[in-house]
Amino acid sequence: MPKPKQTKTEKVRAMLARPQGASVEAICKATGWQPHSTRSALSGLRKAGHTVERQAAAGNGGQSLYRITAEPEAAE
Repeated sequence: MPKPKQTKTEKVRAMLARPQGASVEAICKATGWQPHSTRSALSGLRKAGHTVERQAAAGNGGQSLYRITAEPEAAE
């Protein structure tokens, strides 16, 4: 049986699920998306029920990191 194809959105979700999270720049590099598309994907994950938190950049020129802190609740 062939392995299911991983979508870019699933790749982004996996990056955000890591303890260190991911920056918009890292997500753009991994997916080939523009920054506005990356931010749209973050909004889509929020609308799907994920809790996505932003950690402000440390110092000038730093990048904000995004991380999923809670998965959507399972509907019964």
